[in-house]
Amino acid sequence: MSSQAAPPARSARVALAQLGAFGLVGAAISGVHLATGLGIPCPFLALTGWLCPLCGGTRTGSALLRGDLAAAWHANPLLLVVALLLAVRAAGWAIELVRQPRATVGQRWVPWSIARHATVILGVVGVVYTVARNLL
Repeated sequence: MSSQAAPPARSARVALAQLGAFGLVGAAISGVHLATGLGIPCPFLALTGWLCPLCGGTRTGSALLRGDLAAAWHANPLLLVVALLLAVRAAGWAIELVRQPRATVGQRWVPWSIARHATVILGVVGVVYTVARNLL
């Protein structure tokens, strides 16, 4: 067992609100791109000429707003998969709130041993995805 204790659980309501705010910002950026064609330039792409793991995110969001899953997949498949996983997680939190209004986000869904290494896992996935999408 690890000597580190798990972080305190936060309420499902707070987690759902944070994810909703994140989604609204993404939808707003994608909506601006859809209406004007303007997006956020990628500094990594400008410096290296390589697509980063987030490149195509605005186009993915714009395609999702239009309901075009094929274009969203073509723009950035990793972000589309992550968006789907976040939507499933949001549905889980909503169900928890309906069943137990004071539900907490704890270790039930993601083992703590994985959750505490999430940054490293996401970093490795990001590097592998970046190399693969630029060399293949």
